[in-house]
Amino acid sequence: MNPKPSHHVIACRGVIPQIHSSCWLAPNASVIGQVTMAEESSCWFNAVIRGDVSPISIGKRVNIQDGAVIHGTLDKSQTTIDDDASIGHNAIVHGALVGSGALIGMGAIVMDGATIGRGAVVAAGAVILEKTDVPPHTLWAGVPATNRGMVSEALKTSLADASKRYVDYTKWFD
Repeated sequence: MNPKPSHHVIACRGVIPQIHSSCWLAPNASVIGQVTMAEESSCWFNAVIRGDVSPISIGKRVNIQDGAVIHGTLDKSQTTIDDDASIGHNAIVHGALVGSGALIGMGAIVMDGATIGRGAVVAAGAVILEKTDVPPHTLWAGVPATNRGMVSEALKTSLADASKRYVDYTKWFD
């Protein structure tokens, strides 16, 4: 019988990540230092949540998808991701606040001091500049990202289901 692979939960500066027992971490995900993860959140393959220089708080049912990086800046910023948010594949959230139910699209970058409002969408590949305020339920795209209007009702429904789907996906793994 092969041993079960393990993820990398690493203490840093004497602080051990606080991960709720219902969270799911991929075998090669890394969670480091001053990180808290609430109920049913997930950290997928090759994702890194690096709380070595500033605190990172992850709410309930948040999904940090494959290759994403969550970090902050020493003495400058911390990262908070509220309940039901989705952080897409290869996205970077660096020292920002991501509101409940928001989506950070694949390959998007959210810089220090930015605030992503509840239910907002940052499109794939977009770059949210430092200290940008993204209002709730708006769609931002481009480099640098600009407001492209309100999130459609269809997309709102899809976003509401995303966190539930990712909780279900975690049950596919032993």
